[in-house]
Amino acid sequence: MTTMTETSARFREFKMPDVGEGLTEAEILKWFVQPGDTVTDGQVVCEVETAKAAVELPIPFDGVVHELRFPEGTTVDVGQVIIAIDVAPGSGDAPASAAAPAQEPVEAAGPGEGDGDAPKGRTPVLVGYGVAESSTKRRPRKGASAAPEAAAVAAAVQAELNGHAAPAAAPSVPAQAGAPDGGRPLAKPPVRKLAKDLGIDLATVVPTGKDGIITREDVHAAAAPAATTPVAAPAPSQAAPEAPAAAVVSDSARETRIPVKGVRKAIAQAMVGSAFTAPHVTEFVTVDVTRTMKLVAELKEDKDMAGVRVNPLLIIAKALLVAIKRNPEVNAAWDEANQEIVRKHYVNLGIAAATPRGLIVPNIKDAHDQTLPQLAASLGELVTTARDGKTSPAAMAGGTVTITNVGVFGVDTGTPILNPGESAILAVGAIKLQPWVHKGKVKPRQVTTLALSFDHRLVDGELGSKVLADVAAILEQPKRLITWA
Repeated sequence: MTTMTETSARFREFKMPDVGEGLTEAEILKWFVQPGDTVTDGQVVCEVETAKAAVELPIPFDGVVHELRFPEGTTVDVGQVIIAIDVAPGSGDAPASAAAPAQEPVEAAGPGEGDGDAPKGRTPVLVGYGVAESSTKRRPRKGASAAPEAAAVAAAVQAELNGHAAPAAAPSVPAQAGAPDGGRPLAKPPVRKLAKDLGIDLATVVPTGKDGIITREDVHAAAAPAATTPVAAPAPSQAAPEAPAAAVVSDSARETRIPVKGVRKAIAQAMVGSAFTAPHVTEFVTVDVTRTMKLVAELKEDKDMAGVRVNPLLIIAKALLVAIKRNPEVNAAWDEANQEIVRKHYVNLGIAAATPRGLIVPNIKDAHDQTLPQLAASLGELVTTARDGKTSPAAMAGGTVTITNVGVFGVDTGTPILNPGESAILAVGAIKLQPWVHKGKVKPRQVTTLALSFDHRLVDGELGSKVLADVAAILEQPKRLITWA
């Protein structure tokens, strides 16, 4: 879709693009530019998080940043303008959107207020804040004589949102509870959310920030007295808190509410959809992997494997690929719309990765065609990219089977849920030294437990058992990688 528009010969606007898989919204995680910065074609201007991954967005033209339409932390619909660029700095033209703040300065911070009160003509969807009409009254428009003071307040709010020090402005607003002139209290979106979570009415908070802006410390200070003393009745012109002090303290001390959005929201939807759509069956096998661990140690010293990471997961991945080659029917998908089973003649091997933003499952494309050194390189790149939060939506699309390594957390095994659209997922447990009967004697051996979950519409018990048994047999005797591959 088109992601930029022209407002005049001088100003161009860049819209939130669909970064893949038909996504409808994305959260702005970080701005890399600020108003006044010079940008060039292809320069990354911001990082956004979709329901699948964090993605960096490049600007498609040269110019000077004129306006950032949304602050960090805002969820924006695909197609909404997020940044305006002055492509001809120095000329006298100005876009219509740039004139609005001069007429009503307080509106300039509207997109970042995050409580559903947005400027006319824009409908940003802020996940976790909602888009309902605010119950508080918008600050009344001031006359021309008061414009400089209002502009200074708006500039201070924008400066704090952008992470810069506020510029010199009008004298500070006297420290008193409530909003100036009986209007709406001035506060940044994170501060508004904090107040909402703590049950604090901003109209009762005494502002200490520059130009009468309420800070996080002000909100905490307003909440602190409630822990020991009842909240005093507000003045007649102030709104009374909806809940008693005891309820506020209980909520803030015992619970934390986190908006469900981004990757976590996608995980929840996918897992619920998978669990209640595909009939899961899980089978388990405990296997002696002592020889596999010896092979890993030998490969680490092999010059052909220099520069790549060698670990048990590499051998397990190769073993699963060989098992799929021997039992190709397991590599399939269920097409509900057409009532067809779709056999895949390629393997896009998914690797479940725990990241700060949640569980993601990028996959190695055409893993079945890769040699062991190539597979090792692909695994290393996949893990590094996932940990850095740079996995693209394309890297997580089109998987056929998945491996999840719960053993890294010291867990013996589990019953993994299928990645939507896939036929099987293999869980690998912790590898531990245990007593094991080896050649008729009890000896300490390296042992692990494997669990294979599969879609019983596609995979019968016999087929699933064969796949799991083949993986176990290879890990017990890794030389089968040569004879079976």
